[in-house]
Amino acid sequence: MEGDEWEEIFAKCIGADWKPSNVGLDDVILGNTAWGAKTVKATKPSSQKKLRLISGRNSPNYSFGEQNVSGADPTFIGGLVLNIWNERVSSIREKFKHLRTVVLVKSSDLSEVVVFEFETIRYDLELFRWEWNKNNNLVGYDKSTGEHRFTWQPHGSQFTIIEDVPKHSLLIKIKQPPKLDQQTILDTLGFDKSWVTVIKNS
Repeated sequence: MEGDEWEEIFAKCIGADWKPSNVGLDDVILGNTAWGAKTVKATKPSSQKKLRLISGRNSPNYSFGEQNVSGADPTFIGGLVLNIWNERVSSIREKFKHLRTVVLVKSSDLSEVVVFEFETIRYDLELFRWEWNKNNNLVGYDKSTGEHRFTWQPHGSQFTIIEDVPKHSLLIKIKQPPKLDQQTILDTLGFDKSWVTVIKNS
């Protein structure tokens, strides 16, 4: 199940309009509320504590004309990256009173999924510190707790937000059905050997 499928399923479940957007923050719309819908894979969704949510491509070069960003002052570049995010959130909030993110955490076989949502917010630049890690990615930390909150990759400009999974998320477990017996299926269909004609070419 990919992101666009989840967006459509969620929209149908709540009776909303599904309108995929380039920004990815307002894919689902109902009245004065918009949702961005995201999917994340996890080995065991029910025990997942934190998630990395890919949240767009934030390019200081494209938005601010900053060409030499790799290795530059991390606080400065981090501020530009967060500013891009904040502006996107603000632009959607001009149209909708409420802006939320709904997340589907799925196992590989879809036998277990977790669903939760939260308010999509702007971030105060002064609350975070930034540093370059050994992979040359820019990492943002919450100053008060020291928790890792953001990762930004200069190559591709991918921006990732780390979110906590709420304890009271919706958990759905799906039991795999037994494999259907071939003969039972054929009998149910009323299969007759006359349905098949084999012609041997000479």
